[in-house]
Amino acid sequence: MKLATRLDSIETSAIRELFKLLGTPGMISFAGGFPDSAMFDVEGLKEASAKALDEEPGGALQYGATEGYEPLRTQLSAFMKTKGLDVAPSGLIVTTGSQQALDLLGKTMISPGDKVIVEGPTFLATIQCFRLYGAQLISAPVDANGVKTDELEKLIAEHQPKFVYLIPTFGNPSGAMLSLERRKKVLEMAVKHQTLIVEDDPYGDLYFGEAPPPSILSLSQDVPGSHEFIVHCGSLSKVLSPGLRIGWMIAPAELLAKATMCKQFSDAHTSTFAQATAAQYLKSGRMPATLANVRKVYGERAKAMGAALERELGDGIEFTQPNGGLFFWARLTGANGKIADASVLAKKAIEQLVAFVPGAPFFASNPDVSTLRLSFATADVARIEEGTRRLGQAFSMLGNGTDLHQ
Repeated sequence: MKLATRLDSIETSAIRELFKLLGTPGMISFAGGFPDSAMFDVEGLKEASAKALDEEPGGALQYGATEGYEPLRTQLSAFMKTKGLDVAPSGLIVTTGSQQALDLLGKTMISPGDKVIVEGPTFLATIQCFRLYGAQLISAPVDANGVKTDELEKLIAEHQPKFVYLIPTFGNPSGAMLSLERRKKVLEMAVKHQTLIVEDDPYGDLYFGEAPPPSILSLSQDVPGSHEFIVHCGSLSKVLSPGLRIGWMIAPAELLAKATMCKQFSDAHTSTFAQATAAQYLKSGRMPATLANVRKVYGERAKAMGAALERELGDGIEFTQPNGGLFFWARLTGANGKIADASVLAKKAIEQLVAFVPGAPFFASNPDVSTLRLSFATADVARIEEGTRRLGQAFSMLGNGTDLHQ
């Protein structure tokens, strides 16, 4: 069988492969990027789905417009307005999760050999998706305040990329939040270099204290000429339910039209029943309480994990305490001669029945093998403390380099 050559450089997800181990009895997982299913507003979704069938069964169960179910587009427009963005329902399309938006960007924007700048590290599925369409990926360095804009501008000037892909608010895996100052710089360089900026924002509503700065798209309303260079991808997966597979894309009209055309070829439209359910849920007014609950719970878990990592691994690990999202991004320091290779630690952690994801796969180039991602979302505080204790036991087993392959 001769498969498409574009598959030659694509590997299966390191995270998905790790999931095969997570069914082991007693395993505590910090590996996944899932929200906690206990946080789902099941009663609210039951009511929303029932209303969808009662009020407009034809719309909920029939084929629908590729651009999206109109009542949902209206509700999403209102939802975005609460975050300071005035976008008409016609200015967005509904996607099957925000990940489909990334695929549509690949289809509409990337020709083989095109350069695309991503953060280093970035969302693993983005690396895989853009490479599938033949992109040459270039990494821009990240710190606790998000992408380093001075370095980013140098890379834009040197490579003249098709677009720049950023997760500016509580990024996956970095957990970083792009500062307000840097967001404004991104908009200025978009205009200066006539470069498209893709803002992926699945985590922006998951903040634990003070709200993050406005989205890049929202800020573009105040930077002349920048709005036409911004694509914004949103999702209900992390805040409501990933099973609904509801995302959306806001983009310049020409790109939105081409993305809609490509979506016609892919799935005709996102599930109308899921869209109708989501529309009724947003209309019900339950979302603010749902968001308040998940912020509180995840905030407590993030605080517990930070304290446990400091207690159990001490100066062997460094990290910035996240202010939102689902992840800790950490780095083994090599203190006291310990191996600073997260893949080695991961193997020993599995033996101690705790799992995390080594950070190297999240880099499009020059991977940092000392990094690791831990999710606090699906474990309660007790399991976080026990899992981190096990991680500390695994860490204590690391040698000085002689057992690199043990």
